Amino acid sequence: MARVLCFLVVISFFGSILPAQDQPNIVLILADDLGINDLRCYGRGDHRSPRLDALASQGIRYTSAYCGLSICSASRAALLTGKSPARLHLTSFLPGRPDAPSQLLLNARIQSALPPEERTLAEELKKIGYRTGLFGKWHLGNGDSSPTSQGFDVAYEPPAKGKLDEIEGNKNEFAIARRASDFILSPDPSPFFCYVPHHSPHIRLDATDEAKQSFQAAFNPLYAANIESLDKAVGFILDAVQKRAGNRETIVIFSSDNGGLHVPEGHEEPMTHNSPFRAGKGYLYEGGIRIPLLVYSSTGRVGSDRVVDEPVSLLDLFPTLLRLAGIDVSKTVGPVDGVDLSSHWIEKKSLAMDRAFYWNFPHYTNQGSRPAAAMRRGEWKLIKHFEEPSIELYNLKYDPSEKLNVAMSQADTAAAMQKSLEEWLQSVGAQGCDRNPNANAELHAAIYRRFDSSSIRGDAGAKAIAEQWKPWRKLMNQAVQQQKP
Repeated sequence: MARVLCFLVVISFFGSILPAQDQPNIVLILADDLGINDLRCYGRGDHRSPRLDALASQGIRYTSAYCGLSICSASRAALLTGKSPARLHLTSFLPGRPDAPSQLLLNARIQSALPPEERTLAEELKKIGYRTGLFGKWHLGNGDSSPTSQGFDVAYEPPAKGKLDEIEGNKNEFAIARRASDFILSPDPSPFFCYVPHHSPHIRLDATDEAKQSFQAAFNPLYAANIESLDKAVGFILDAVQKRAGNRETIVIFSSDNGGLHVPEGHEEPMTHNSPFRAGKGYLYEGGIRIPLLVYSSTGRVGSDRVVDEPVSLLDLFPTLLRLAGIDVSKTVGPVDGVDLSSHWIEKKSLAMDRAFYWNFPHYTNQGSRPAAAMRRGEWKLIKHFEEPSIELYNLKYDPSEKLNVAMSQADTAAAMQKSLEEWLQSVGAQGCDRNPNANAELHAAIYRRFDSSSIRGDAGAKAIAEQWKPWRKLMNQAVQQQKP
């Protein structure tokens, strides 16, 4: 009897409500800068992604999934904690972007790492007996904020490389996949959480001449070759999941940290386009925050060939996966910003179209974006700029490309959404921007007013866009060189 009582106390303390044999294995694969339409299953005809296309047909494919923010570290922190980057005060990449005279405002000062007191998905799963492993890009800090300090039993963090290597992968994608596969195939019978944040297809990239030649009709042959290579690496992991099989369910999730890079960066051509959506990485337009999301269950519990158009967020994975593992987040972690989707996955329950989604991005980027906040509710999307009191309002149902700003003609909707956004910003303690005392108004106008890099579209090829936007890129590169911590 004492043993039973002790067991119940442990279950109550940790919030687990499932016997161990019913806890699913979890494989979470994250691409780096993969856009919403970069996979064939999302309509990209000039790319090849057969393994991920097959995964989509065997599970759920979301068409309106959103990242926590359109930049690396911020999105990853939100994914692993279920909390908005605005709440975490981690709203840029680490270690953060210095200020420059081209900015009218100063970038918000962010956390130097994911705070150790934040409880990650790995920490919560480890408490209830999961093996936890990270294979790839962490980008959330070292020391007390390192993967092994934030709940991972093992962490393999190879460099990004970006140089041709047919054995390890151009971005170490094959090396990462092999390590993850070994972890999955361990004879240990415990449930596992395998987090695989790839470096690919983030710049810099490389590929064999033969690989690039096979994609000559693509927008960017180099990028297309790397998408195929990433797909192959994901295939290694899926093969390991299938080989392990057994009675325990394995849930596989594939997504991206933010939208694709649509501008020429550094001295390179633009990697991709996010058409029909506007802009890309670093922006709060749809091309920056709408990302691919695929969900698969080895037992078929989530169904197959499901296409879901209702909006969801990567923040939702935290409470959803913990619920499926038997943890009630409200009792063990406390309030989070993500929503539990487990009943939607398993019982096929519909999602609310009028749910509100919020973003705060008090930073400039070398993709050309400026500080702003945004929200979506239903078919409406509002963007509030920080440099001046201006807003944009779009109806995503009729204008998914965000071309027609209807803030003036839909003044009541705009006012109501702006009020909601401002209340949310205050409720999470979101950071704003102070004026830049060293701002150069003329330089700012040359970079951000004379050019609008959010308007770059994929109608022309990557080479043509790079040539057309050379003057802007030169100015932006010069501005970046003038940045001061």
